[in-house]
Amino acid sequence: MNSFEELECWKKSAELRKDISALVKSFPTFEKYALSSQMIRCSRSVTNNIAEGFGRFHFQENAQFCRQSRGSLFELIDHLSIALEEEYIDEEKHLELKSSCLNCIKILNGYIKYLLDAKHNNK
Repeated sequence: MNSFEELECWKKSAELRKDISALVKSFPTFEKYALSSQMIRCSRSVTNNIAEGFGRFHFQENAQFCRQSRGSLFELIDHLSIALEEEYIDEEKHLELKSSCLNCIKILNGYIKYLLDAKHNNK
């Protein structure tokens, strides 16, 4: 791989990031600096950390940045629950985006496993 942009976990997370960006545009204006901002920052953090980890020399460092991405995905799931509770999104949209988050987590877990296996095989 020559770039983090080739990673499946980055590609799927970038799609999710775009979906979140489009979604929050429909939120009430008073949420601009609250929930909307949190959700945008969270979704960007996922891809940012995957990219930063890719640029690290050691497998362990890369895996740690991927764990931070995974944490941001779980945070995003919680923000989606808040959006549902506040009735900014309906149940269908909530389930669709939560499913996207869980899919990103699944793919990211596979990449983390790959990195940790590579670390152990390079000793």
